[in-house]
Amino acid sequence: MAQFHIVAGASETPAHPVIRKITPADLKDALSRGFDDFLAMPSHLVFLGLIYPIFGACLAALTFTSNALPLLYPLATGFALVGPFAGIGLYEISRRRELGLATSWRDAFAVLNSPAIPSIIGMGVILLVIFLVWLTSARMLYQSLFGYAAPTSYPDFIHQVLTTPEGMSLIVWGNLLGFVFAIVVLSISVISFPLLVDRDVGVAVAIYTSVKAVVENPLTMALWGLIIATALLVGSIPLFVGLAIVMPVLGHATWHLYRHVVEPLPAEKTYPADRAVLRSFDGT
Repeated sequence: MAQFHIVAGASETPAHPVIRKITPADLKDALSRGFDDFLAMPSHLVFLGLIYPIFGACLAALTFTSNALPLLYPLATGFALVGPFAGIGLYEISRRRELGLATSWRDAFAVLNSPAIPSIIGMGVILLVIFLVWLTSARMLYQSLFGYAAPTSYPDFIHQVLTTPEGMSLIVWGNLLGFVFAIVVLSISVISFPLLVDRDVGVAVAIYTSVKAVVENPLTMALWGLIIATALLVGSIPLFVGLAIVMPVLGHATWHLYRHVVEPLPAEKTYPADRAVLRSFDGT
């Protein structure tokens, strides 16, 4: 029964959320609200956001020390695949601020008390598996072009990639392969994690709702994916440090995008004061 709850949620007959049509103006509003959330609590969010670049720097260091240089780029770009799970604490802060509840960096961990936390973890495992498959695929692509011998140094690796026909093929096919993985992750997770933070609907409904949101808003969601990719790229350039700002802003913006895309429950349509009576995971 516990496994069924993770997949199908708390209700025996789960209702699928209603999806709205959105436009680029909604993306702009979501980003604006996300930045506003960041400005309201910058110290808390920089603290949370630093977890991401520190983790990235550690992975990069591990890549260098283990002479696994071909995985450096897949690791860096793979952040976009696990980013939706990394932002759950930020979704919770935005949710609390929306309800007029107290917010601090500690409140990001209130999501751990959510009845949907098993489903959230289940979604996280799915993204982790996709991330590992991406790394494995990238490694196999490199080996198919350059063989099993690892590059002897970082300059040697850069020379291989940028000055040889095999390197050009690696760039083209690697990015195409990464694009496919990015589409899959965007489709199943763009709405699913905020939805699970907000409602205990289960993994199946969360993924279905997210995919439906993408199918019904293909161009707008494609633009959203481009915004995420560009922001993560810019944030990653200065040794991942910029992600300490990019990640919190994107995390909050994702919550507000979810609010634009998914029709609220009837009890939520009285906004904002009356919604303060809605549930809070820590009982406040």
